[in-house]
Amino acid sequence: MTNLSVNVNKIAWLRNARGEGRPDIIELSKILIDCGIQGLTVHPRPDLRHITPDDVYDISSICIESNVEFNIEGNPYSEPTEIYPGFINLVKEIEPDQCTLVPDSPEQITSDHGWQIKDNDLENIKEIVDTLKTTKTRISFFVDPDILHIDQIKLTGADRIELYTGPYAVNPTHEVVSLYEKAFNHAKKLGLGVNAGHDLDLNNLQLFLSKVPADEVSIGHALISDALINGLEVVTKQFLDLCK
Repeated sequence: MTNLSVNVNKIAWLRNARGEGRPDIIELSKILIDCGIQGLTVHPRPDLRHITPDDVYDISSICIESNVEFNIEGNPYSEPTEIYPGFINLVKEIEPDQCTLVPDSPEQITSDHGWQIKDNDLENIKEIVDTLKTTKTRISFFVDPDILHIDQIKLTGADRIELYTGPYAVNPTHEVVSLYEKAFNHAKKLGLGVNAGHDLDLNNLQLFLSKVPADEVSIGHALISDALINGLEVVTKQFLDLCK
């Protein structure tokens, strides 16, 4: 079985559009938990376009109360600002179950590539992993299905990778998924856990998981989009059924 962690960024984005507290991200997160999901994911950014630092603390609390995993993802090089404490500071304060490092830049609408760690950056990345990794918090790296990149991530001391599935979502064929299958098998041989995420949906998830039985998938945009049509509980349970 693959665990489902729901990314609630889009709920926060919709709330922020009006700034009036609706939809209530905590209320909807609790509905997701009641449906049986195994985790919640947030991706705070310095511009606070969706998830705010207060959201991170609030969602952390309900994850602890409900015994579901909390995953904070983001760029460790994000600098603190007057309204944003900085990614590393936030993760160290919260100490989530999982911290997923993503190499996105502030101007990106969404993540669109994985880490490509160069030899001269390796020691610096290792220090970041050492800073964030605790007995409670495992470290995952967002990565393309590239064996050489996965080898570099293994050297950092990370616990997992998250395969960036954007290219698969654009072309969900057996030929493309075979690349992810090879990456999955290679990572497992190295002793890494394997997550996956980005544009996975009800149409492409089944094929993907049949070849890549990931430990966890992180799904947000597609789930919330479908929920606008069919309802949050119905769609969440559809995704859970595919993960089983």
